[in-house]
Amino acid sequence: MASSDDGQPPAKQAKKAAHLPQAAAAIFKHGPGPASSHSRAEDWSPNGYTGPLPPTCLSRVTRELLDLVTNPLPGIAAVQDEDDLGRVHALLIGPSGTPYQGGFFYLVLRVTEQYPMQPPKAQLMTTGSGQVRFNPNLYKNGKVCLSILGTWEGPCWTPAMGLRSVLLSVQSLMNEKPYRNEPGFASASVKKCDEYNDIVQHETLRVAVCEMMEGRVPMPQLLRQEMRSAFGQHYQYYTDLCRRHINRDGKPMRDPFNPGQAKFSYGSVLKRLESVNQQLSAGAGSS
Repeated sequence: MASSDDGQPPAKQAKKAAHLPQAAAAIFKHGPGPASSHSRAEDWSPNGYTGPLPPTCLSRVTRELLDLVTNPLPGIAAVQDEDDLGRVHALLIGPSGTPYQGGFFYLVLRVTEQYPMQPPKAQLMTTGSGQVRFNPNLYKNGKVCLSILGTWEGPCWTPAMGLRSVLLSVQSLMNEKPYRNEPGFASASVKKCDEYNDIVQHETLRVAVCEMMEGRVPMPQLLRQEMRSAFGQHYQYYTDLCRRHINRDGKPMRDPFNPGQAKFSYGSVLKRLESVNQQLSAGAGSS
């Protein structure tokens, strides 16, 4: 029988959550996400907010999650934490036609007592243990730079916005030419954009697919189930991409936003993808 990340069977888990409003299957048992790489919680981080929230605030969050269940967003799933009802866990699947295609990007949101007058706090947990910056606006420490979150210049948050607005905005950062998200780079050449896309595409497979599927990032069981389903749908794309670019192995990845000594390693990524697929197939066969 399948079990949750905290060792409870799904049936027992659902029974435990039965006292909560039926924000559908969007409520589960899961502890706080991993801490920020900083020694203390930064102002943008959700990790520093664990206090009780006003009933009106919690009611708003529950209504928004119910809306996300009844009117789902393509490539986005969100669930509420049972222990901390102001904390929301979301999975964003990289959009087709972008270097993020098929990647699994895990985001933690936490509303404060001022919500919805103030925006939630947000942190990207898919960062390769704080080593990969996936976008000019998605830092390797998990910071999400968006004007509506108050972490970027531009249009500010309004109470009419909500979790849906934040999730769609983060997803919009994962576009066809993320290099141009950086201020001053809006007119960057196609060559520059393509070179950066090559890096993002590789790191999406290595970190946002392999590491996420290998369970290196603790996350809710319901979101993990979403990943397993999407992995099968994208598996052919993943492996085709690796085989097409395996001739780049050993060449340096010159990331303008994350300098280092990293190199392309499609051969290794391909083996990891095949291993994950075999494990999923074996699990399906024994269930």
